[in-house]
Amino acid sequence: MQQPSQEEPALLDGPAVGVTDARELLLGYLDWYREALMRKLAGLPDELLRTPVEPLGWSPLGLVQHLGWVERRWLRWGFAAEDVIAYPPGGDAEEWTVAADTPTAQVIAAYQAEVAAAQSLVSEAVLSDKARLGGRFKTPGQAPALSRILFHLLQEYARHVGHLDIARELIDGETGE
Repeated sequence: MQQPSQEEPALLDGPAVGVTDARELLLGYLDWYREALMRKLAGLPDELLRTPVEPLGWSPLGLVQHLGWVERRWLRWGFAAEDVIAYPPGGDAEEWTVAADTPTAQVIAAYQAEVAAAQSLVSEAVLSDKARLGGRFKTPGQAPALSRILFHLLQEYARHVGHLDIARELIDGETGE
């Protein structure tokens, strides 16, 4: 029987097949989905990044903006209890809609800044660390552990990157991982 080559491509997305540590798996998959978000935007001209996709009602760039707010709410405001604006003043409509005068690069940079802040916050934390009180969570009974917050973020990304698959297929027929 022939043994698999060490250079064979991975059969799974995300962290390496041999990863078994829960923290490494959670953070690895979260990073994989963050990267998948950017991969799925690749090749779209600015006009298509900004145009709402029917019948979905949001643009790919609007989804990126939304996920930046999600990162902020769950990790900076939630886990770290930072004193940050957690929701845009215009609510969901503003969160999902990119203003015409906002450059695409600014939206991407704001998203990437939120991801970097989130990664920094969790770099020294352990999965059992509870969210600090005072931001999103006001009482000890409301404050989840970091593991719960990361699982929530992971499902947000999985869902929304799947939505972006649908949007991309409607826009130009592109599909893929």
